Amino acid sequence: MSAIDLTTIDWVVLVSYFAFISLIGIAVGLRVKDTSHYFLGARRFNKWIMIGQTFGTGTHSEMPVSLAGAVYSVGISGIWYQWKNLFATPFYWLIAPLFRRIRRTTVAELIEDRYGSWMGAFYTVFGLIFFTINMASMLKGAGKVISQAVGGHVPVNEIVVAMTLVFVLYSFIGGLVAAAWTDFLQGFLIIALSFMLIPLGWGEVGGLGGMRQALGTSMFSLATPQGIGAWFIFMLTLNGLIGIVAQPQLMGTVGTGKDEYTCRVGFLYGTFVKRFCTVGWAMVGLMVAALVARGAGGLQGLHDPEEAFGYACRHFLFTGGVGLLIACVLAANMAGCSAFMVDSGALFTRNFYRKYLAKAKSDTHYLWVGRISGVAVTLVAVIYALFFIKRVLYSFLLTETMATFVGVSVLGGVFWRRGTRWGAIASIAAAMGANFTLYHLRNQRLDHWDPNVFLVALACGVATYVIVSLLTPPEPAASMDSFYMRLETPSDGVVEEGHLTPPTDAEKRAYAEAGRQLILVNLFRLRKGAEGVPLLHAYWTDIKGFLIGWALAAGLVAMAWFIFNL
Repeated sequence: MSAIDLTTIDWVVLVSYFAFISLIGIAVGLRVKDTSHYFLGARRFNKWIMIGQTFGTGTHSEMPVSLAGAVYSVGISGIWYQWKNLFATPFYWLIAPLFRRIRRTTVAELIEDRYGSWMGAFYTVFGLIFFTINMASMLKGAGKVISQAVGGHVPVNEIVVAMTLVFVLYSFIGGLVAAAWTDFLQGFLIIALSFMLIPLGWGEVGGLGGMRQALGTSMFSLATPQGIGAWFIFMLTLNGLIGIVAQPQLMGTVGTGKDEYTCRVGFLYGTFVKRFCTVGWAMVGLMVAALVARGAGGLQGLHDPEEAFGYACRHFLFTGGVGLLIACVLAANMAGCSAFMVDSGALFTRNFYRKYLAKAKSDTHYLWVGRISGVAVTLVAVIYALFFIKRVLYSFLLTETMATFVGVSVLGGVFWRRGTRWGAIASIAAAMGANFTLYHLRNQRLDHWDPNVFLVALACGVATYVIVSLLTPPEPAASMDSFYMRLETPSDGVVEEGHLTPPTDAEKRAYAEAGRQLILVNLFRLRKGAEGVPLLHAYWTDIKGFLIGWALAAGLVAMAWFIFNL
């Protein structure tokens, strides 16, 4: 691997980035004085901040590296490695208002409302493990990308520690307010990371015509590569759709807009911005493949396809560009890690510390516990990243699979009122047991992902949830009435977590006439939920955004086809 030395300009760019993002985070965070602001930003974020927060939290630095490597190997069809959840994205419009209407601070509280306190405690443990492994994976992934870009001159572990110090500083002070604002600003750098290499190397590869001449037409087909056919994508769509609702950062990422429409916009469009960036990552992989095919610089091939992105950085970047690239990579990871640190502090404080250790302390006390516990979880993640992670991809696959099996109970608890806590815990045990047992019997890694194994495990989880729920007593009527009353009542900017007054029949009809009924909440009783209003009218907000989401998904595929087949 050829080395790149960091020039004075690179260091100026890098230090300026660290200083700027830290000052912004601290400046907006100094106004944070209570747990509502620290954990949820007082639910006052506008649609632009929500879009930036969703985009920043969901985009990690290993994504352009892995996708560029896939496209380098198999052609533009490798884009499906990142588009695997593309067809789940329109459903995000339907999911987002659930996290706003529930009026809670953490997903564990949603679970507790639905299934009782010990299920909430179980989810708290799962959530803290999820945050630890994912933060560690993001830190390790960013460290590897930066180390590769500078030819191995900077050790991976030193990079992990340096970036942790920066995001911990502003997140400790400003909580989700600082995390959301820095996510928004760092989003521009992530977009720059996605496209900055293309104009720099465009002339050298001769544009699309030159790449087509060097590679042939087969590399420009969007047909799925071997092993990723329609069945594989369908199973990954189910995985992403079910798993997303159980990820513990969702309450902070999705439920903190000033109203539920803002939450919908942020979740849907922020995710589509990420999907759009994949086109840039794919183009980089194709450009490197063209250079290698031509034998540029005497290069006959890459030892590892995932070196494609690093090779492009070393081959195309200008003086000062390495510093900008490193800043972009840091932005992609610090955005997510910052939000995860705050969300883990909220989870620990509200669902363990306040519930079991100190029930009657001041809000200021809980604020400091949230700050300190978030740092503690982050430090555990750093240790995990430094000493235990070898392959970043395996860690992400593990947590995504675990989230999916927990997600069966979360989604089931929303649209099936007969679901019970015993069905929920049995479902999780059955799904995870089937999943890990099958991989063990096949002598594969326990964090491997196979669509057929996933389907068997998912079927076990769903069947167990239904059967055990039907065989066990229903959940208490009072708790069910309170839970569904929240989901059936539009938030309209209300942030309280205490008792809500049940809506009158006239109010329920008014919600339906305004097109604000939720399909997921009324999935098995759509006509009753419409309150006498025509179904299309009663659920119009859901339907309209859902159709727009599908139009965006189809448009993105069409755009990619058009770009690569000019």
